[in-house]
Amino acid sequence: MKIALITGGAGAVGSATARMLAADGFSIVIVDRAAEAAESLADDLRRDYGVEAIALSVDLSDLAALTPLMDRVATRFGRLDCLVNNAGRTGASQIADVDLDEWHDILTINLTAPMMLVKAGLPLMRRAGGGSIVNVASRVYLSGTGVGYTSSKTGLIGLTRALAVQLGKDRIRVNAVAPSFLNSPFNKGIVDANAGLADAFSKITPLERLGTSEDVAGAIAFLASDRASFITGDILHVCGGAQLAPQPA
Repeated sequence: MKIALITGGAGAVGSATARMLAADGFSIVIVDRAAEAAESLADDLRRDYGVEAIALSVDLSDLAALTPLMDRVATRFGRLDCLVNNAGRTGASQIADVDLDEWHDILTINLTAPMMLVKAGLPLMRRAGGGSIVNVASRVYLSGTGVGYTSSKTGLIGLTRALAVQLGKDRIRVNAVAPSFLNSPFNKGIVDANAGLADAFSKITPLERLGTSEDVAGAIAFLASDRASFITGDILHVCGGAQLAPQPA
C-alpha cells in the first residue's frame, strides 16, 4: 500500500490530485485548514476508490505543527511514498506596498513549510525505500509578477533542484510542476478584480485556453508514478505553451 500526503488537499488542485492518486491505488492523507471540506473529500475517496483516506486539519504557517503531522502519518501508516507540496498563497504584490508580516507568511507557506515537510517526512520515505516529492510551483518564476509570490515560487524551484541532488541516493525523486494561470477557484478573486485578465492569458497561450485543476493534477500524478521513475530535478510546465517566448505575429 502506497501513501500520498497532499497539502492544500481540499482545494481545487489538491482534490483533483487526491482523486487521481487514489485511482492509481494510493491511500491519501489530506492536509488542509478547511477541516470539513477535507473530511468530506476523504469520505468520497473511500467510497469511490476503496482506498484508505484520512483528513488532517493543519495550518502550515504553524511550522511547529509539521513534525507532529508526520508523526501522525508514521503512527497510522508507517511509511510515506509521495509528498505533494500543493498548498500556497498569494499576496505582497507591489514592492512599494509590501507588508513584512505578509511577506513572511507567503514565504512560510510557499517555501519554508515544504522544506520542513520534506525534512520531517524523510525518515518515512527512506523506510518506504524511496518515493516521489512533487512541489507545486508556478510559471511566474519565468515571467515575474507579485514580488512575494514570485520570490516564493522561484525559491521552490531552487529547493526542488537541491533536494533532487541530495535525495537521489535514497531513491527519492523530487520534481515540480509549474502551472500558468488556471481557471480555478483559487484565482477567482484575481479575475474578479482584473477585468479581461483570464481572456488575456488565453490569448498568450498557444493552446488558446486556460488550464484547469485536472490538467495540473494529471501532471502531478504522472510525476508521482513509476512511469516517471527516471525523472528527477525537473520542472514540468503545465502552461499550454505559455512558458514559451511570444513570437511576432
